[in-house]
Amino acid sequence: MRPDLPLFPSQASAMAPQVDALYFYLLAVSAFFSTLIAVLIIVFAIKYRRRSEDEIPADNPGSLKLELAWTVIPLLISLTFFAWGARLFFRMNRPPNDAMQLFVVAKQWMWKIQHLDGVREINELHVPLGQPVRMTMTSEDVIHSFFVPAFRMKRDVVPGRYSTVWFRATKPGDFHIFCSQYCGTSHSAMIGTVHVMEAPAFQAWLAGGSGSESLASAGAKLFVQHACNTCHRSDSLARGPNLEGLFGKPVHLQNGQTIIADEQYIRESILLPQAKLVAGYQPLMPTFQGLISEEGLLQLVAYIKSLSPPNPAGPSPGRMAPPVKNSSPEREAPR
Repeated sequence: MRPDLPLFPSQASAMAPQVDALYFYLLAVSAFFSTLIAVLIIVFAIKYRRRSEDEIPADNPGSLKLELAWTVIPLLISLTFFAWGARLFFRMNRPPNDAMQLFVVAKQWMWKIQHLDGVREINELHVPLGQPVRMTMTSEDVIHSFFVPAFRMKRDVVPGRYSTVWFRATKPGDFHIFCSQYCGTSHSAMIGTVHVMEAPAFQAWLAGGSGSESLASAGAKLFVQHACNTCHRSDSLARGPNLEGLFGKPVHLQNGQTIIADEQYIRESILLPQAKLVAGYQPLMPTFQGLISEEGLLQLVAYIKSLSPPNPAGPSPGRMAPPVKNSSPEREAPR
């Protein structure tokens, strides 16, 4: 791709060439059939034009083979779109188990990014070259959309739920982050930069770390601060489910359903504890909606995930790099 042509930014992730290949295939098929149809319209308009006022065209009995051809051929071509697109969709939505995990909180008009070890960045993201990165994202206010054109990656960030996306950078350099959903008067200022660094440079950047408190450690403090440990215990005095080893495991509910304890389930259980009652427990837990910020919820989720050992066959929190410096002190965006 030509880096000086805005419509085609550089291919800087593992998925970018695959997305472009599907895109150009769609363009090629569309251009071929558009040209073919336009040419046939002109040819037929000339060849079969009415030559006199009293001309009566001959009866055309039709052709079964022709009818089948122009039905089956477009169907088969359309199925190639579906098969190729579905394969790419599943690859883009299945992050590797060893992916480095980041948490993103969007708000008007900034991207607040936090590493699992507690490192915070504002509108900047440092990642190593060639390392899969999985991001868990949510919004504090309105719908945003995390868009990195060079990675061919875009994912809506919706308040009240978690969305995930992953990428593996294949080219060092700085790449733009945009919000592609109109989110308010300063929407155009909600931009940032992904810094993709070679392994030695990334390790040198890590060496300047300030030893920030890890996300799980901050979550453990919140867990005690809100007295969650008084109910969620492993002894006979427990009034709530034991959270050790919970993440990634099936949970049996009172209504007979079984769900997997993922990030969204943990978040919902904190804010709306009556929505999905665990079998064998009474609805005693109060709601913490409005009492804990989105960043606090991410910390609690990280803490509960840390109570479960990594499971290669199931959901995994991923492996993280050691603590690094806070590249951008947190500040409120201008309003």
